[in-house]
Amino acid sequence: MSVVYQLLGEPRFGGILVVSDHASNAVPDGIHLGIAEHLLDEHMGIDIGVGSVGALLAARAGFAAFQCAFSRLVCDVNREADAPGAVPAASDGHAVPGNMLDDEARAARIARFHAPYHAALADLLDRVPQALILSLHSFTPRLATSTEERPWQVGVLYKEDERAARIAIPLLEGEGLVVGDQQPYSGRLLNYTMNRHAEAEGRPYLGIEIRQDQIADAAGQERWAGILHRLCNRVALELG
Repeated sequence: MSVVYQLLGEPRFGGILVVSDHASNAVPDGIHLGIAEHLLDEHMGIDIGVGSVGALLAARAGFAAFQCAFSRLVCDVNREADAPGAVPAASDGHAVPGNMLDDEARAARIARFHAPYHAALADLLDRVPQALILSLHSFTPRLATSTEERPWQVGVLYKEDERAARIAIPLLEGEGLVVGDQQPYSGRLLNYTMNRHAEAEGRPYLGIEIRQDQIADAAGQERWAGILHRLCNRVALELG
């Protein structure tokens, strides 16, 4: 059986769980994507910096991190299982030949990766209720298929439940950051994991997207772990 997630730290009742759907660029045995190896190190393969920031947070009291253990190109768990992007045939202008699957092979990919990832996350949240879920992603300063620069250092995403967002945005601005409210894209479009495990269950969550250049090195990762530690504790306190 494939390893579909890793759990860092010890989740505690009323704690804060960092959930990162795109923390890894691993391609498990038996999967052949048919792309250049270096693309796995780029945004199409992984949310750069997110795994390290999550690990730093998980080392702090009250935090744990639930991280996907395979690349989003293998299976994007932040998409509905039947969405084309769950097993992407192309990403950021690059074809992914190994994902051009027939219905049977696609269903097998979903059953091997998508279903058990979400089952494990649901089980964890049921067993150990959290004061706050931090959905942590990163985004590129500019997409390869676009000339538009993204000026936001951090974005806050949500669908219907914006309780945590309304608290977090002014706090992030108070850190001297350029903050995007539903930028660089809307959580109403790309929010599947939180829609399923937070919004649908009434669990409070905060969707954070950090621009990759902010967390591309160890110094940036430490800085952002500190920012998010302060932020999440304050948000959880005010929500509680």
